Amino acid sequence: MVWGTLREALRGQRAREKDLRNLVSNLPYEGLKKGQQPNRFFPGNAIKTTKYTLLFFIPVNLFEQFHRLANIYFVGLAILNFFPIVNAFQPEVALIPICIILSLTALKDACEDFRRYQSDKKLNNTPCLIYSRKLKAFTEKCWKDVRVGDFVKVVCNEIVPADLLLLHTSDPNGVCHIETSNLDGETNLKQRRVVSGFCISDPEFDPESFNSIVVCERPNNNLNHFKCYVERPDKEKVGAGIESLLLRGCTVRNTDYAMGFVVYAGHETKSMLNNNGPRYKRSKLERRMNMDVIFCVILLFAMCFIGALGHFLWLRDLPGVPPYLVPKSDGVLNSPILSGFYMFFTMIILLQVLIPISLYISIELVKIGQIYFITNDIDLYNEETDSPMQCKALNITEDLGQIEYIFSDKTGTLTENKMVFRRCSILGTEYPHKENAIRLAVLEEEDSEDDIIFNQQPKPPKTGWSLETEDTQNHKEIRHKSTMTGHAQSDVAFSSPLETEVIPDRKLLEHISCPEITSSSSSISSGKTDSYLDFFLALAICNTVVVSMATAQRQRMSGLLYSHQTNNPQDTSSSQAKNSGSLSHMFKFLQWEPKRSRTSSEDSGVEEKCFTPPQKIEELKENTDLQTCSFYTPTQSDKAVITSDNLRYEAESPDEAALVHAAKAYGFILLARTPDSVTVRLPSGEDLVLEVLDTLDFDPYRKRMSVLVRHPITDENILYTKGADYAIMELLGTPYAEHLHGDQRNIAADTQHHLDCYGKEGLRTLCFTKKIVSDKAFENWSVGRQSALAAIDNKEELVRQSAAELETNLSLIGATGIEDRLQENVPDTIVALREAGIQVWVLTGDKPETAVNIGYACRLLEDDDLVINMSCKSKITCTSILDSTLEEVRRYGEDPRNVDTTQCISLVIDGHTLTLALSPDLQDRFMELAKHCRTVLCCRVTPLQKSTVVKVVREKLKVMTLAVGDGANDVNMIQAADIGIGITGQEGMQAVMASDFVISRFKHLKKLLLVHGHWCYTRLATMIIYFFYKNVANVNLLFWYQFYCGFSGTTMIDYWLLIFFNLFFTSAPPIMFAIMDKDISAEVLLGVPELYRTGQGAGEYRFSTFLLSMLDAFYQSLVCFFIPYFAYLDSEIDVFTFGTPLNTVSLFTILLHLSIEIKNWTVVHAVIMIGSVITYFTVTLAYSSICIICNPPSNPYWILQRQMADPVFYLICIITTVVALLPRYLFHVLRNSISPSPLTQARHLDRLDSTARSQMIKEWRDFRGGGQIKRSRLSTPPSPSQETRSLPNIFPLSPTSSDINGDEFALNVITESSPNT
Repeated sequence: MVWGTLREALRGQRAREKDLRNLVSNLPYEGLKKGQQPNRFFPGNAIKTTKYTLLFFIPVNLFEQFHRLANIYFVGLAILNFFPIVNAFQPEVALIPICIILSLTALKDACEDFRRYQSDKKLNNTPCLIYSRKLKAFTEKCWKDVRVGDFVKVVCNEIVPADLLLLHTSDPNGVCHIETSNLDGETNLKQRRVVSGFCISDPEFDPESFNSIVVCERPNNNLNHFKCYVERPDKEKVGAGIESLLLRGCTVRNTDYAMGFVVYAGHETKSMLNNNGPRYKRSKLERRMNMDVIFCVILLFAMCFIGALGHFLWLRDLPGVPPYLVPKSDGVLNSPILSGFYMFFTMIILLQVLIPISLYISIELVKIGQIYFITNDIDLYNEETDSPMQCKALNITEDLGQIEYIFSDKTGTLTENKMVFRRCSILGTEYPHKENAIRLAVLEEEDSEDDIIFNQQPKPPKTGWSLETEDTQNHKEIRHKSTMTGHAQSDVAFSSPLETEVIPDRKLLEHISCPEITSSSSSISSGKTDSYLDFFLALAICNTVVVSMATAQRQRMSGLLYSHQTNNPQDTSSSQAKNSGSLSHMFKFLQWEPKRSRTSSEDSGVEEKCFTPPQKIEELKENTDLQTCSFYTPTQSDKAVITSDNLRYEAESPDEAALVHAAKAYGFILLARTPDSVTVRLPSGEDLVLEVLDTLDFDPYRKRMSVLVRHPITDENILYTKGADYAIMELLGTPYAEHLHGDQRNIAADTQHHLDCYGKEGLRTLCFTKKIVSDKAFENWSVGRQSALAAIDNKEELVRQSAAELETNLSLIGATGIEDRLQENVPDTIVALREAGIQVWVLTGDKPETAVNIGYACRLLEDDDLVINMSCKSKITCTSILDSTLEEVRRYGEDPRNVDTTQCISLVIDGHTLTLALSPDLQDRFMELAKHCRTVLCCRVTPLQKSTVVKVVREKLKVMTLAVGDGANDVNMIQAADIGIGITGQEGMQAVMASDFVISRFKHLKKLLLVHGHWCYTRLATMIIYFFYKNVANVNLLFWYQFYCGFSGTTMIDYWLLIFFNLFFTSAPPIMFAIMDKDISAEVLLGVPELYRTGQGAGEYRFSTFLLSMLDAFYQSLVCFFIPYFAYLDSEIDVFTFGTPLNTVSLFTILLHLSIEIKNWTVVHAVIMIGSVITYFTVTLAYSSICIICNPPSNPYWILQRQMADPVFYLICIITTVVALLPRYLFHVLRNSISPSPLTQARHLDRLDSTARSQMIKEWRDFRGGGQIKRSRLSTPPSPSQETRSLPNIFPLSPTSSDINGDEFALNVITESSPNT
């Protein structure tokens, strides 16, 4: 029986460890014993996240607590005290401190585990539908009953109980929409498709008819990849991937029901494999503290050795045997050497408090309090998104005050991640969308001003627009509607009016308005117009946007979305004709004015024509036949129930949403998307249904995606490709496509020029191409594609290669420029962080031109910076650049004329050059150059490169690092840094889930680091040093007494009072100090960011500070012992009467010592300090009154009462306390008077009134060079955070790496001091 069980267990282990699993249906084996089930080796769906059981809680919890060496140390001393030969106290009493500490920790762990148990029980008993062969139907069971191989049915708005391979849905196209917010925080819908060829056409799916074998990979935690194929009885293999997998924890939306086959259950599901629990890190302060603990251990052994040696000498010099030395049972005394050896261990027990047993639990309590105040700071709360500050790592709060390097993503971190369509280039012709730029400028002006004077007539801008406003009340009503609409649509990502509304470019609109383009059938015969149609079709369909109706609400939402109904099937989505949420309703009419003169750059080479002024908006709303996207009215038969206003676009990225809404603004409306087709409504009103042959998804290696469709009219196979400009241009050849001929070459060159200009303007660029694929080429390619999809080994590489085989010989049709605006207060935050001594690096995937523009906009780069732009192709060139640049930097530093100056160097480096610079032989040189750089911008970098940069800087420079990001591509970087901060943006919660702290805006970093970081570090550093001081000062009283008791290990203070002294009398004040003390106000810390530098590097917690406190503790212990000793010399008092004043004086000295350290007294501080004194006297008086035989043979009866009746007792307390604290007090006075530190000067500012304080802060900043930073030198184009009303020139004069083209490298040094470049 035992061997059979062991053999079965080994078979199960081998089955679970196989790289591939063969799964079959459980239905034929229903009702059989477990040993006859084919999938019995795989775990069930019940989960258990608890660490303990009721029976084994105590041993398991103690085992975990003993991983902390301090607990082993104190338990060992308590056990040692049970040996009579070495004990110093009553054995049972010695166990009390460590038992209290272990009990409190065990109670905390038990409460946390009980909450986990309740959560597991609720989840395991959640009902679900499982198919039963006996009942011939789906029956309701619990999640814990689900097994691998079962068929599960999930209805709309239900959570998926296990990882299911999708086999059937209620949708006739085999589509299931899911929401993955429980996994990655993304609220936008995702499509999942039924496995190809399975159960799509059947109206009813019969699980009993499923007789295939599901072959899948071993479970892993990758949420974005899944390798699987289904082998039919005829041995045909059908590939399946993540697009056919419903993950446990996802919610089914907008689908009546879905049926799936369980492939992973319980702890093997991807969601459970990603559930790692809270993050635990060791802070830098704790690592330093461990070194101080080792120092205290050495000090303890030294004092114990002195005690043992003293006891040996004392026994050796005795003339006889005193009566109080008790011999052994045989009547023989131990030799002096042996007694000294035993005394060494006795002294360890006696002086054990030198190692602060309560320090560790005090640190945990302090950090809980600090986290409470950080997370409840109203300044770190985002009211717009209802996002408070979150703390996921509970033990590194003090590291926030020691950061030296910050590594930041750009998109979504520095910027809003709200993509706004700004410009486009079609067939080499640039369309600047000036009208839309004005709308954005006015929208920003509205957001930035608290009170807008709507009846003020603005001056006509240079673009030829003329705006006349309505009355103020109408504007307020419209603004209110817009606000309400924005809130209503907040459930859908990337759906704010800023992102969804686009005013068409009038020249492009003129082209689109032509009948040859608005009708798909008439556009076939035209070459150029066909490309315009292709461009907007690519915008509309080359994406993964999910289309749903606005009336299809999700169960979790409380209210209905606002939707405007209309009878017009081609209801325009441009902001000119929207009924709500549109800024253009502020204007009574929009009038075109012909320009008298023009320039080639402004008109982009297209001759400008006079336009007839359009109708007023009121007329537009009344006339349902007029189209603002097209001047051609559809017929009545074309009008459908679906309108542009009741459509919802749910995109996985803001770029896709912006492009779809841009196409919609021109009348190319994405109506529906299925796995096999995509429907687009053209400006003419007709619906174009294109058959989707295949979709080549985006991946970080190709940097592009493609969709292969069959045109319903021409029956051509058309491949539309969208991707990063450099990735697409590489497919065309060199950047300017010299291998092309004729118009194609001109189009590529002109488009590349426009892309460069877009990058200089700070826009995100994408290119669009088209390719006609013959039927024969498609058939040949499809065979290899299906083989790659069905592969298990190296599947990603094979799929990527198959996509690359088709994406060749592409024809460029256009490009787009999308703006991602800076978040509010980003420039101020970066300037403050830089003044705080923090180096800010930006690691982005954008092109260098875009990164440089953003750098100037957010003040990472300044006008007088020396900007080194590194771009090279070979390692030899990279080495040469690094050596020459380092030589120049060193020469500058060695120049006597530059002694008191700092060279402001900024480095811009691309991804390929960064890879070369981070090679092992160049790392040191690159880090040497980076140390001299104020800012480093790394462009075109991959997620792996981001994490590599963070690791190299942290390890090579030995600095504290912080990484901040908002997307999945930032996870590696966040986890590689000492502190990872996630921003709750629009790209899901992957970064948040991997981070230590969570904020909602980049500007929150300023207060989080400069204020809370400074407070947490200074408080905790002071408290730790104080704990060491407190324990040494108190325990040394026992050590000095040993010189007068023959080093016998006896005490002059009752041991109960010694225990109470550290556990109760002196524990609360330092904890409250470390939670609530504010050495400097938040206003001053924010006003003078340089104060943050005090925590960087060694900071305030230095070994010299620790050593000085230890010396002070020794001095104070000497004073507290010898002043009472000489006061009572030659008197007849007993030993406890002598020890009581020592204990009282020590309490006063230790508490008043802390009072000197408190910088901001509050009522809580006063209550705790006074309460500690009252507690001491109350407990001691009660103990000396009633606890006569608590610790025999000592007798503390009425000792303190008699002392308090003696005036000498009060005199001793006053004189001793003053003498003990006088050196420390004088040291503080002299240091703050003769050479005040910046922190001391800042505390003086806090004492001033607000007006004087503000003036002093300004003078201080000016004196230390922290005055107002100059504005960005890039006046044209405007910064992404601030739009101007005048049209920008898209051809800025600032040089970039693309301006200097060489065969090997481009090294561009920019040194400009004039902002008017």
